[in-house]
Amino acid sequence: MKKNQISIVFKSFFVIMTVFFSSYATAQQNYVIDNSNHFWDKVQFGGGLGLGFGSGYTNISVMPSAIYNINEVVAMGVGLQFGYLYQKNYYESFVYGGSFITLVSPIPQLQLSAELEQVRVDTDYEENYYHPGYSDAYWNTALYLGAGYRTGNVTIGARYDVLYDPNKSLYGSGFMPFVRAYF
Repeated sequence: MKKNQISIVFKSFFVIMTVFFSSYATAQQNYVIDNSNHFWDKVQFGGGLGLGFGSGYTNISVMPSAIYNINEVVAMGVGLQFGYLYQKNYYESFVYGGSFITLVSPIPQLQLSAELEQVRVDTDYEENYYHPGYSDAYWNTALYLGAGYRTGNVTIGARYDVLYDPNKSLYGSGFMPFVRAYF
């Protein structure tokens, strides 16, 4: 099973890099020498905010990110993630880390993505009738491959963690819908 997961990861990475370099090579054919600095004109900022409240439950997350538009087809960037989860009489957890993302838009309405995420999870479980209190801390790595419909600066779609392991993953499922916006 692990061999198949690794094979899928490498095949997916190879496809993304092939698209990246082929679009880069196409862009090089139309290259015009320009000595002015347009770096910040190609940078977009965005991210996500999450708030969830319930009966004795709190989930707060902040995920800022920035991308650099290499050309009209490819963009690459980085992101940060901070999260706080609390379940009354059960646990309190802090999540923090970062990610690298590559976005490819072969046509303006379609956005393909690959995102490598590495987060630290620190959880304190409260003592209760079923088990004594204890702490758990670990790093969680995820590689998301996704696709979405893009309109303007907003993309709505879904992504899947190809490294998902139900016994070790931070999330309850490898499949995750998303709304992504960059301005």
